[in-house]
Amino acid sequence: MKVLLIGSGAREHVIAETLKKNKQTILYSYLKSKNPGIISLSKGFEIGNYNDLGRISDYAKKIKPDLAFIGPEEPLSNGVADLLTESNINAVGPTKSLARLETSKSFTRNLLKKYRIEGNPKFEIFNRENIKNAKGFIDDLNGCVIKPDGLTGGKGVKVQGDHFKTNKEALEYCNEVLQTHPSVVVEEKFEGEEFSLQCLSDGKNVIAMPPVQDHKRAFVNDKGPNTGGMGSYSCEDHLLPFLTKKEIDKGLIITQKVADAIYRETGEFYKGVMYAGLILTKEGVKLLEYNARFGDPEAMNVVPLLETDFIEVCNAMINQNLNKIKIKFQNKATVCKYLVPEGYPDNPAKNKKINIRKVPQNARIYYASVEQREDGLYSTSSRAIACFGIADNLENAERIAEEATKSVKGRLFHREDIGTKRLIEKRVNHMKEILG
Repeated sequence: MKVLLIGSGAREHVIAETLKKNKQTILYSYLKSKNPGIISLSKGFEIGNYNDLGRISDYAKKIKPDLAFIGPEEPLSNGVADLLTESNINAVGPTKSLARLETSKSFTRNLLKKYRIEGNPKFEIFNRENIKNAKGFIDDLNGCVIKPDGLTGGKGVKVQGDHFKTNKEALEYCNEVLQTHPSVVVEEKFEGEEFSLQCLSDGKNVIAMPPVQDHKRAFVNDKGPNTGGMGSYSCEDHLLPFLTKKEIDKGLIITQKVADAIYRETGEFYKGVMYAGLILTKEGVKLLEYNARFGDPEAMNVVPLLETDFIEVCNAMINQNLNKIKIKFQNKATVCKYLVPEGYPDNPAKNKKINIRKVPQNARIYYASVEQREDGLYSTSSRAIACFGIADNLENAERIAEEATKSVKGRLFHREDIGTKRLIEKRVNHMKEILG
């Protein structure tokens, strides 16, 4: 089974590892940078940009894969799934049109509104022509969230109270966004605890993976600027300490309805990952956003737990028979902690050497934005190494992940508190306050 993997981050490293659990898999990779973890698992690889469709097409035609897996959002938004389909290569990942679920905040909000799917906030979409109406809408909300309508690498969303204080500042940010984006989405601010529900979709059937909680803030105790994600955890019971099965089921119901609505709206089946960013509020489960691929770091928490052959799962997504296979996950807890360059995210130290010593036997590391050079491994401006622990309970998984961080030396830092009892109690108490 020849598989082409597109992507070069830690998310793709764990996908590569999981695909290779099937001994019949021959892996080829198309990467933006030399990720040593992915390359070590690949029979062949090509380095190039995700917008170089000619190069991707030529490489795919050369290796003739049975299956392609598209990892990041950038190639999805560039239409790589469409390109591969035109060459009769089955791809796990939505077409450019369906990737609007992630690439266009307005598409998703309007889809939920049109098909009356629960979970939407109060929202309005503004462009340069009607931005004068934004003031009245913002003044009517009890706190707002401003979202550029397009990809921002997980860092463009700004929340009142966290990133700006006044309604005047909200309007200023709206106008700033409109300098670089065609429109801006203004939404009511939800109060609650966020969680990620990554789902597998064949266009008809949607299967939920265990829920994960990500940590966006750069520093310990949720301080500092937003990042692409500093780490995450999942629990052995496939719940979270502040979540019940009923609430997870609600997230799955919303996602199934969205998959159905996408088909009704476009006539295309969504084949790939539908990753719902959800929040538990006093009014129940609400939708923050969708991503059209696995989360990073959240992929590290759930993909290694998969007991079912991942190749079988990918083929079921393509052939629309997810309902005919039994998808099983281990009952284990996981913790992922990202090592990132000093100064990340605002002023990261780049091109600094990273040395990896003996990684503890029961831990794993996944390479993210690093560059393998002749004289060793170097950091870039983004997240560098994901340290991963898996165990029967959260306490042990956290200890393993923390221990793994000590085996990596360089100008890097991480959040020691991810997965710890103290931080999780803070989350639980926050939810108790909200629910009264």
